[in-house]
Amino acid sequence: MRITGGSLRGRLINVPKGTSIRPTLDKVRQAIFNILGDRIIGSAVLDLYSGSGSLGLEALSRGAKSIHFVDKSKECIEKIKDNLTALKLNAHAVVRRADAMDIITELDRAGEKFDIIFLDPPYYKDLAKKTLINISHCDILFPDNVVVVEHHKMDSIPEKIESLELRDERRYGDTVVRFYEKTGCLPREF
Repeated sequence: MRITGGSLRGRLINVPKGTSIRPTLDKVRQAIFNILGDRIIGSAVLDLYSGSGSLGLEALSRGAKSIHFVDKSKECIEKIKDNLTALKLNAHAVVRRADAMDIITELDRAGEKFDIIFLDPPYYKDLAKKTLINISHCDILFPDNVVVVEHHKMDSIPEKIESLELRDERRYGDTVVRFYEKTGCLPREF
């Protein structure tokens, strides 16, 4: 797997072996960042269910200011740390081995806020919907900013989840990418 754009374009990302992760395909990752455009530059990003860390590493390559990587898997966390070291990006990242649902509440209590939240949970477990509900209950997303959700086309996720509202949706085979914003904000073009 390679970084598809930015200052580290073409650099390899090592993926954990023998785990049940499903790294975001290069074409889907590239499409996500093309849609986000300049919003990524200087942003604070939360990468929940990080897996290989490909979304967060791509964000750093494309100009994000900082990334919080969160995953429960020890193997994934170790691989993310190895990739950060190899790419000389440690100064811009926090890596946490934790449950995504727990970390959202913890970050809220600590007053942490993000411009972009990536959410790519395991398919078929209703985790995307549950995590969006948890995010909507907490104040960790700056106004007028976005939660990017990657899920399987068969996973049912409403267009509005409490304070989060669907602004854009793209399909790539069996993968759906949705862009949610807090309601009460002016809609942005994607």
